Amino acid sequence: MGLWIAVVIVLFVLGSMMALKPNGIDQRLDKLRMTARRLQLHPKLVACPDWIKGRDNEYGRGMLGQYCLVLEDTQLPHMRYQVIDGQWRPDSNFIDTSTDDSKLTIPSVIRNHQASNNTVLKKSNFALDKAPLDLPVSIEPFVKGLLTKSNSIVIYWEDIAYVRPLTNPNYQSKMIETDLLALKENLEKWALTMRKQP
Repeated sequence: MGLWIAVVIVLFVLGSMMALKPNGIDQRLDKLRMTARRLQLHPKLVACPDWIKGRDNEYGRGMLGQYCLVLEDTQLPHMRYQVIDGQWRPDSNFIDTSTDDSKLTIPSVIRNHQASNNTVLKKSNFALDKAPLDLPVSIEPFVKGLLTKSNSIVIYWEDIAYVRPLTNPNYQSKMIETDLLALKENLEKWALTMRKQP
């Protein structure tokens, strides 16, 4: 009888340990985020911002990976871009086409908000408008948005889709660092483009 009790206890302990082991997708995602952290891309899982189309193509729904590159001694304008047809397009909250359809200006709502906070109003920077994403094919389909502010540039993407076999059947763990380095290089390039425009 004591032998059966010992067997049951051992099986229970082994079952509990197996349940704690992360599945394959979680292990892949952990490797992706650890590599991003090593490359100073500062990954985080965040709620989808309300200006980005998330799960089920609805604004602000679900969770996204937020990868942030901090650029020392750099000052970037506050801008938000969405991906439309493989290109960066300014977030509609930053566009006011009521006066002149050919010009992009800061809408009055943002002007009033900034004026009420006694901040200096800077001219909007649309340097990335209609710029192609030009990211690795394993990352590009999952990118949702881009945010620049002070000394950082942030990309929002479905990093879990990058490691899922259903959404990325060509996933190879040896390509993670190469893909993330290409992402980092593009973030630096976009930040430089925005910094150059007056």
